[in-house]
Amino acid sequence: MSRSDATVYIVDDDASVREALAWLLRSRRLLSESFDSAEAFEQALGQAEPAAPACLLLDVRMPGASGLALFDRLVERGMAHAWPVIFLTGHASVATAVEALKRGAFDFCEKPFSDNALVDRVERALGVSAERVAQLVVQRALRARMGELTERERNVMRLVADGRPNKLIADELGISVRTVEVHRARVFEKMDVKSAVELSRALQQVPS
Repeated sequence: MSRSDATVYIVDDDASVREALAWLLRSRRLLSESFDSAEAFEQALGQAEPAAPACLLLDVRMPGASGLALFDRLVERGMAHAWPVIFLTGHASVATAVEALKRGAFDFCEKPFSDNALVDRVERALGVSAERVAQLVVQRALRARMGELTERERNVMRLVADGRPNKLIADELGISVRTVEVHRARVFEKMDVKSAVELSRALQQVPS
């Protein structure tokens, strides 16, 4: 997953700010999309899940839903973890932005901001996003593979991942060792792994 896939989403009700930020990002070869409200961004986002690196430059105070309200909804959806949020704030809102940091925001930048400092923060945020989105992509793929398992295969998978030998698995599930071997082979094939250790590592990547 390359940084060239990354997008910076600008959410600010001030058109001049949006234009200035878009120009600044273009000067550093960063792609951006602009929105004049939290509502417009959410409508464009829909129910999509993060599939490529991104971050948000988000104004704290806007007509309609505030930047903080949008941030809270992104946190609820798990989006703010994959797509770090950098708040753009006036002096009067610094305390509010600091509070947002405690709730998981990536950073804040006080207006008027230093161009270089802001873009440096954006690039750091995109680097973090690239790592987190890559993890999510792997997790989604693993969940899809797990969804192909039968209930019996899932039971065998958990015991294999725990390091149980076939004989103990057979005794616990009340099936023959040969049946365990068949299920074990199918689990390995469906999960695209070649050993119990590899299976255990894969399952550790999927939050319970």
